[in-house]
Amino acid sequence: MANTKSAEKRARQATARRARNVTQRSQARTSIKRVVTAVEGGDKAKAAEALKDAVPVIDAMARKGIIHKNKAARHKSRLNKRIKALAGK
Repeated sequence: MANTKSAEKRARQATARRARNVTQRSQARTSIKRVVTAVEGGDKAKAAEALKDAVPVIDAMARKGIIHKNKAARHKSRLNKRIKALAGK
């Protein structure tokens, strides 16, 4: 446990941040899964719409430092690549 007032405050802040980050991370994972599900279903229009909704969520996570900016770019790139592959089928 914390020994000083400042350490107690830091512990409270860390708990609050952790809860906020978990929520955001979960929201991003859900939006990514929506895109993947639409791609696997073969519905290009639905997948494109899901990607349009997912990109701002992924970008917000990167901007807030929850995930690295390169990881955000990698997610967006791979999702976009899967949607473009639907056109070839």
